[in-house]
Amino acid sequence: MNMQSKPPRTPAEQAIVDAFTNVVSDLPGDAAVTSARDRLLAGFSAQGLPTRRIEAWHYTDLRALLRVLPDGAFGVPQPVSPLVEGAVVLSVVQGASDMPVAIAGVEIEPFLDHLASGAASSGLVARGTDDVIGALNGAFVTDGFSLDVADGVTVEPIIELQVRQAGGRAHTRFPARFGRKAKATVIERQVGRDDLAGFSTSVSALELEDGAEVTWIIVQQKGAKDQHLGQLTAKLGAGSTLSLFIINTGGKLVREELHVSVSGEGAHFNLRGINLLGGDSHTDLTLKLNHDAPGATSSEIVRNVVLDRARGVFQGQIQVAQIAQKTDARMACNTLLLSDEAEWLAKPELEIFADDVVCAHGATVIDIDKTHLFYLMARGITEKSARGLLVNGFVGELIGDLADEALASALEGLVETWLNAHA
Repeated sequence: MNMQSKPPRTPAEQAIVDAFTNVVSDLPGDAAVTSARDRLLAGFSAQGLPTRRIEAWHYTDLRALLRVLPDGAFGVPQPVSPLVEGAVVLSVVQGASDMPVAIAGVEIEPFLDHLASGAASSGLVARGTDDVIGALNGAFVTDGFSLDVADGVTVEPIIELQVRQAGGRAHTRFPARFGRKAKATVIERQVGRDDLAGFSTSVSALELEDGAEVTWIIVQQKGAKDQHLGQLTAKLGAGSTLSLFIINTGGKLVREELHVSVSGEGAHFNLRGINLLGGDSHTDLTLKLNHDAPGATSSEIVRNVVLDRARGVFQGQIQVAQIAQKTDARMACNTLLLSDEAEWLAKPELEIFADDVVCAHGATVIDIDKTHLFYLMARGITEKSARGLLVNGFVGELIGDLADEALASALEGLVETWLNAHA
């Protein structure tokens, strides 16, 4: 009989188990929350970090990439101005929330309160045996914010969930409910420091009631040594619209997971993603989109710029249930590969069980068009500036989809800053 023994724990796996043993008695929560944490850590301990043998992690072998956790040393996170002037900032600094600011029509509570009261216990579950992000976040989460937007409310100011970290380890959670016909724009901003290595997880759970219109923007500006695991889940009610925008400009090791369920008839999901990768970083954007209702639409476009020895991944799966007739779903992943040592892996998928649908997916990997470069240089523009203009145009087209001009201008500034630093 052949018996396969589990491989010994890696230093990172052992560090996670040891850290839980050391801090579990100090983590917030009643008996139900503590029990949920114990179950999640026990599941992680049994499974370990996922390897390429796990299909969802095939291109991001976390067991190999996350060999060692940062030592836990941390500094003082620097103050950061809001991305858009006039935005209401809700800060989480080194894993602890500041006093929330009042916003008309929005109920805001520190997630710490949900843990302390036990209300969070039902949400501290993993999506499956391969959900290491949900498991680790649920086991270690200390704070964040919950948002509840009342029915019919249009939230005038942009809400910025500003997560600042300077090394160390931090785990945050942001559940958000948007009532019937509510409208809001939320920026989830992850900020780190280049001089300190940090490890973080963040989980956001969005629920859109019928007719809600939500723009949710994830701006990932982690430090050059940071390891960040993020996850967003969303459920869309009938006639609702979720416009999700993601921009990754930092981090040593980053995984952003999106689990979206279009559950209501006539709902629409829109994803625009920009990944700007340099150095020897590894960034993974993974989407699983389920169309579970008829007459719904979705559009996903991801643009990537990859330099140096960076490695990027996009996994996008659209699943159309048999009941979801009249679905219109389209997905594209386009990459500028600007180095012989850079790498981008794309895996678009369609699983269609309905027979009256319009679905499409595609992926391209190219270099800068030399004809376009020559055209600009022939008009007196330097090669460096010409390349910058072409790259900026490549990703800037997606930012133009944002209706808010101030927000679009702020994101264009982030892209320009990154391009100037990596020219």
